[in-house]
Amino acid sequence: MSSTKSSLATLTLGAIGVVYGDIGTSVLYAFKEVFASGHVPVTPENILGVLSLFFWALTLIVSLKYVSLIMRADNHGEGGLMALLALASSSVKDRPRTRSALLMIGVFGVALFFGDGIITPAISVLSAVEGLEIMTPYAKPYVVPISLFVLVLLFMVQRRGTQHIGKFFGPVTVVWFLAIGALGLVHVMDNPSVLMALSPYYAFTFALHHGYIAFIVLGAVFLCLTGAEALYADMGHFGKKPIQLAWFGLVMPSLVLNYFGQGALVLKNPKAVENPFYLLAPEWAMLTMVVLATMATVIASQALISGAFSATKQTIQLGYLPRLRILHTSESDTGQIYIPAVNWTLLAGVILAVTLFGSSTALAAAYGISVSLVMIITTALTFFVLRYGWSYPLPVALLATGFFFVIDLVFFASNSLKIFQGGWFPLLMAMGFYVILSTWHEGRRLLGQALRQDALSLQDFLDAVFVAPPLRVPGTAVFMTSEQGTVPNALLHNLKHNKVLHAQNLFVTVRSHEVPRIDLAQRLDVLPLGHECWQVTVNYGFKDDPDLPTALAKLDGLGCKMDPMMTSYFLSRDIVISTIGGGMATWREKLFAQMHHNASAAAEFLNLPTNAVVELGSKIEI
Repeated sequence: MSSTKSSLATLTLGAIGVVYGDIGTSVLYAFKEVFASGHVPVTPENILGVLSLFFWALTLIVSLKYVSLIMRADNHGEGGLMALLALASSSVKDRPRTRSALLMIGVFGVALFFGDGIITPAISVLSAVEGLEIMTPYAKPYVVPISLFVLVLLFMVQRRGTQHIGKFFGPVTVVWFLAIGALGLVHVMDNPSVLMALSPYYAFTFALHHGYIAFIVLGAVFLCLTGAEALYADMGHFGKKPIQLAWFGLVMPSLVLNYFGQGALVLKNPKAVENPFYLLAPEWAMLTMVVLATMATVIASQALISGAFSATKQTIQLGYLPRLRILHTSESDTGQIYIPAVNWTLLAGVILAVTLFGSSTALAAAYGISVSLVMIITTALTFFVLRYGWSYPLPVALLATGFFFVIDLVFFASNSLKIFQGGWFPLLMAMGFYVILSTWHEGRRLLGQALRQDALSLQDFLDAVFVAPPLRVPGTAVFMTSEQGTVPNALLHNLKHNKVLHAQNLFVTVRSHEVPRIDLAQRLDVLPLGHECWQVTVNYGFKDDPDLPTALAKLDGLGCKMDPMMTSYFLSRDIVISTIGGGMATWREKLFAQMHHNASAAAEFLNLPTNAVVELGSKIEI
């Protein structure tokens, strides 16, 4: 019993550090941005109305939608948009048109997530460093350079992994939440009347009195929800209970106290609306809060960057990105990975965002639109899981998701008003990522189609070959083929040039499935072809780490004895040629060909021994 409690406590502490960093740093800028535009006068009625909107947004979207509904839609214990997309698409696999539409929408959601990965570090660190301006106005010219220095340093240390610094995430973030809660509590006790905003009456009154202005303000109110997706995305790392316990036990109370404390401060001193978060702290504690806020935003950014690495790996496994170089940064935790291409792409985007916008206020206009779109996509995918995956009656599925879908649409509509003020930036980033994801997926389909057109039947070919068999040499040849049951080009080249066949021949196809992990007992599907030849399918989930030699070692019990020292892996290195009048626009075919050329070697991706790999090239037109 005591070990179970200790494990729960450890997981809860970890969840506080990783899951809630982003939403926890929203207090730095969310309340301030409501009044920053000048649309809303700083009056007691407006302050109470805005606080009520904050409280009920957190309650409805985070507590009810994510904690109570979305976290139920787990894919074998895993969460996140890719896991939900896989779950939703498999729920409608007998409806091909619906499945295609869901895949397109879900992939755009993944592209939005990568766009959000650029905005979040930029706005978080900028808003923390801007606290220096409160201490001295002379610090203003140095805010952007200091922010860039912190961000560049953060991305540069990614290659070392989070194994060592990760252990500090939880304690530092707990201190952060206790500090912001305590600062808010002091001012709430000084002016308890702000607690009236807990009633939804003030939110409704504010909306009725201000009409269109209230609709505009919702875009700023939405900032308090940024990071809510992390509750679901990190469910596989920590489990539901620790995430829920952390939310209700520490995170939400601290956030509410801080927002209400900012409201109490502005009620007492309307001029404090310029930066109510930092003005909550006494002057002697200002520098400490700037340092603590910077640490908290770095942790929030780190969690998102790690999430981007994990999402990229899943996206590769599901066939929407080419193979990329993936480095494992921990010997004990296979989930800790580093992808150089993603790291430097995100850093370039973050530097562009910081230099282009220059302040957290300017970036706030760019922030909400991508997150609100992701929330809409999450709700829509959840409906299909409830309706078709779990066979809930249509009225129940509509009722469970329709209410939140309407709220998400309202928030998105409000954020859409800021497209020209900065919302275009994450949408442009997302569209760029979407073009890459969709082009790779469609290109792989066309490539497979081209391979099948020219392919020979493997069984027929072997029957013909063994009528007058070539010389058999000792050892095992593993021929990799993307199309099961067809003759690999590498085999044809080997017979043509070497005129020999190995004593044992395996024709191996690697399949990725729309589940997080595949049990070891289901890793291999084996079909004997005769003449010491086998057709082998190796199955992986989108969170598994491919290791082909380890998987094939299980063939020993199936009549195929593999000696690693006598095994060679034959791979086809296809060169893709773009042709006019193909399946995609010419520029997209050229983009796919370039991505295919630059993809990480299959040998590295499958963990093949480098001294046992033979690559044979061929040209394929699409």
